[in-house]
Amino acid sequence: MSDEKKGWFRRLTQGLSRSSAKLTEGISAIFTKRKLDDEVLEELEELLIAADLGVKTSADLIKHLRKTRFGKDVTDQEVREVFAAEIARILEPVAKPLAIDPSRGPHVVLVVGVNGSGKTTTIGKLAQFYREQGLKVMLAAGDTFRAAAVEQLRIWGDRTGCPVIHRPEGADAAALAYDAIAEARAAGADLLLIDTAGRLHNKAQLMDELAKVLRVMQKIEPTAPHDTVLVLDATVGQNAHSQVEVFRNLVKVSGLVLTKLDGTAKGGVLVALAEKFGLPVHAIGVGEKAEDLRPFAAEKFAQSLLGITTTEDA
Repeated sequence: MSDEKKGWFRRLTQGLSRSSAKLTEGISAIFTKRKLDDEVLEELEELLIAADLGVKTSADLIKHLRKTRFGKDVTDQEVREVFAAEIARILEPVAKPLAIDPSRGPHVVLVVGVNGSGKTTTIGKLAQFYREQGLKVMLAAGDTFRAAAVEQLRIWGDRTGCPVIHRPEGADAAALAYDAIAEARAAGADLLLIDTAGRLHNKAQLMDELAKVLRVMQKIEPTAPHDTVLVLDATVGQNAHSQVEVFRNLVKVSGLVLTKLDGTAKGGVLVALAEKFGLPVHAIGVGEKAEDLRPFAAEKFAQSLLGITTTEDA
């Protein structure tokens, strides 16, 4: 395994340390070596729910544990390994990198999410990732109501060497999206990442604005956006479910990115989201640096969540 991959796995493990500590310490506290009876299973289920894995996911994990280990002497390590394997099985179908088709000239990705979710930073990190893959990337500062968002994206543009299309504060976001596609096309860009507003306190206004953005951009490119990625802040825990519901009603969300997994003990929410919505999870963020956002790997995430290290992580 390359040093780069080892470094990412270490960062993933460190980033999920709060989430894994909550689970591993809780499991250890329930038993050291004790028969798996109804009382233990009930305590384990409560722990899983408290770790934001969701009621259904927690019940499914306990059902599997009951079926395979009930009445047997088990250790906390065995329980964690069983849970990790089952969580990896749940997550595997949704672990899908954001596949870019440069032949679209450009592949247009609309990035949505509530303000404060890490949306603009995620766009910058995605820009760097795809630049490193050899693609020509352009950015569009579509959150025209927040000067700070425009400035933040311009900083990322300078940092990554990606041109940023922007307009004065308060400019029409739909017109900017139209112009961005035209400019990216003229420049021969492979990928265009478009930022958007995320003012959920006025859902009607946000819905109207996003609908207009879609309508206007499709005048120049009928198939755009080719992907609509929802950025979620993992620290909000179960509130992430309502955000997915809201944005699925506003736009056709094609995939998720989860950020700030390093700042929370609520990493389990990703598992609940995967089981409930089945949306592709393209990438996860476990830190502030550009290299801390990477394509989502189900098995590694599950192992890190349960505090399981393997020889290849060393």
